[in-house]
Amino acid sequence: PLSLVEALRWRQRGGEWGGMLCLLPLTAALHAPVRAPGTLRASAPFVSVSAALHVPVRATPIVLRAAAPSLSISTPRAIGEPIRVGIVGCGRIGIVHLETLRKCPKAKVVSIGGSSREETVSALAEKYGIAHFAKDADEVIRNPDVDAVWICSPSQYHAAQIRLAAELGKDIFCEKPIATDLAETIKAVNLCRAKGVKLMTALQRRFDPNFSRVKRSIAEGTIGETIVVKLCSRDPAPPPLKYVQGGGGIFKDMAIHDLDMARFLMASEPVAVLASGSCQVSPEISALEGPEAFDTANVMVRFANGKDAIIDVCRQAPYGYDQRAEVLGTKGMMMTDNMHPSTARILSDKFCGHADMPYDFFMSRYIAAYEAETVAFIDSIESEADAPVTGEDGVIALAMAIAAGLSAKEQRWVKLSEVLPALDGSMEGSPRLRKRDRLSAFLRSLGGARTSEPEPIPA
Repeated sequence: PLSLVEALRWRQRGGEWGGMLCLLPLTAALHAPVRAPGTLRASAPFVSVSAALHVPVRATPIVLRAAAPSLSISTPRAIGEPIRVGIVGCGRIGIVHLETLRKCPKAKVVSIGGSSREETVSALAEKYGIAHFAKDADEVIRNPDVDAVWICSPSQYHAAQIRLAAELGKDIFCEKPIATDLAETIKAVNLCRAKGVKLMTALQRRFDPNFSRVKRSIAEGTIGETIVVKLCSRDPAPPPLKYVQGGGGIFKDMAIHDLDMARFLMASEPVAVLASGSCQVSPEISALEGPEAFDTANVMVRFANGKDAIIDVCRQAPYGYDQRAEVLGTKGMMMTDNMHPSTARILSDKFCGHADMPYDFFMSRYIAAYEAETVAFIDSIESEADAPVTGEDGVIALAMAIAAGLSAKEQRWVKLSEVLPALDGSMEGSPRLRKRDRLSAFLRSLGGARTSEPEPIPA
């Protein structure tokens, strides 16, 4: 016999619930035997705990997945059928993921929504042949035909949408950041863990062929022990004012990718951040609060292994996306170059160089990364593996961004433990637990508060 929690977890992993359960009391349902393949079915999309006290027999199967305070019921997905995805958010990044999911044979977009304009959602559904659409994002998340939710909405809505999806037992792919507030981020991650759903933070650069090749060489020891990591990230043109307002500023909505990449390449936890910011190319944002007024920034990150990463970001590079990495090691150096539409070069008496400018659209620059991260998460849903970039990874990236903003404001080194007490160096220990498990344990006890009296970082 299985407990209810065990049975629900077992069903999430691909098992099926069988047997003749007719008007079973709850005590019997808690220890129901597993028999021939089959699942419980209900006519309504959700069933409350009180309704679960008596489960009627139905001839055709459905899936029960853990959620509280009620159970989420999804319509059945036959073995071998693709994961059914609902996309929340119909802006630029939502369309990017819609295009990417279309290329993944193991996934199928069945619902889309979350826009202030219903005609926008309707047009996308018609163009891409999506069966269900809704102006209200919650309707997409609650759709019983949806197995996994892709959250591509504005940052300020992420946490609430994650909570709803987790309560309904649906796996979640969320664009960065999980939330703009650290405490809300931690709550969202812990809720997903408690509900047994997978939460992936969309930090796609980890899957970029260039950056992943550098990571592999570091891991293989090709350039020896890492001495310093340098990252450059410059967008082709500044985003509109509406995008910047409410997004948390340049460290959260832009540099967070580079902060995560620094941690990814360094393979160590950050302990302190020193940052500065200014407004150089977008005067319309100069009156905004805090890091939202910055379009240019520099960050230095110190890691537990004693090494530093140096990052510069700018919202404008007229020549295209400038996204480069350089790692100096004890045996050599490795670097990446910008991506161009072709490798053709011109050599003449007037010009020597690439025939084409670097890519000027993030979808073109990172198309391979978006496809790889999609496949990786879909594969994790179908297996026992954790999400390839977890909610915990998102928590640390956001903590680094918050520390950078605080550093730029107060013009000093900021310890990560001031922002996220879990990053006090103790994560490097506890060999009985994997690092990810150690972080999860820390997060469960966190409130996200800063320590009372910050201390300067010694030179």
